[in-house]
Amino acid sequence: MRLPPLQSVRAFDAAARYLSFTKAAEELFVTQGAISQQVRQLEEYLGFKLFHRLPRQIHLTEEGAQLAQATTAGFSRIADEIERLMLVEETGVVTVSVLQSFAVKWLVPRLGHFRDAYPDIDVRIHADDRLVDLRTEGIDLAVRFGSGNYPGLVCEMLMRDESFPVCSPAYLAAHPVSKDPADVAGHQLLHDATTFIDHPHAADWEFWLKGVGAEGVDVSRGLRFNSGDMVIQAALMGQGIAMARTSLAALDLAAGNLVRPFPQSVASSGAYYLVYPEEHLRRPRVKAFVDWLKNEVSEMLREIDPDEENTLA
Repeated sequence: MRLPPLQSVRAFDAAARYLSFTKAAEELFVTQGAISQQVRQLEEYLGFKLFHRLPRQIHLTEEGAQLAQATTAGFSRIADEIERLMLVEETGVVTVSVLQSFAVKWLVPRLGHFRDAYPDIDVRIHADDRLVDLRTEGIDLAVRFGSGNYPGLVCEMLMRDESFPVCSPAYLAAHPVSKDPADVAGHQLLHDATTFIDHPHAADWEFWLKGVGAEGVDVSRGLRFNSGDMVIQAALMGQGIAMARTSLAALDLAAGNLVRPFPQSVASSGAYYLVYPEEHLRRPRVKAFVDWLKNEVSEMLREIDPDEENTLA
């Protein structure tokens, strides 16, 4: 047997609970006339009356009372099941695709905070620099560096980045620098050769030197790494001066493991973005992780510069 239109059943259920077309209309955000029409359509479909219509009041017929019991029980079961499923969504797993360097130097050291706040949600980190299909590869959301151009997906700016030189305190003590940025040419340089799709020079020496007005300096020599976390590690081991980014060096700078031999920073033309299909944010566990990420970024920015404005989009 074909079921009647759900819209008319909902209208009847609300009217039966309130014994009022007006209150049913208020609950369903429609007009009183729409409720009356939908109930009549249901009566025509069923072939019998559901209400006795009297001036200023309505009463259920015997058939109407029987149907009201069934609809109330049915909608209650649906509501209970939805609530159960949403509770399941608040637990379970959230899978995140991130750049390897961002995972190692920014995300992983902070994951304990998320675990403390959401002990029932497990996190799966996919450290992957390639573009992933967030709808077919089982990924809930991604963090990517660039201009935020990801058609068909929601892109929220997570944070901007700056580039600047860093080195270990021991290296700086053994190899003092002058105040002139061009002085880097006489040092062992560590290069971040990470290539981003739309920002190939996000953290290279030429980009920084141009930004601080010291062009024409030969910085072609030195060690090159294809991941920013390896560049930071080499600097920590005293192997030279690295071109770093705020996101990757913040924790080591705060701990005193790294120092900045030159004070100048150059703002990157790109930023870190949260990327996800719009429907994924309706999953409570995903929204919890997104909100937590934003809060962690805000905390980091306040620690770096208490007067700095929040750069979240």
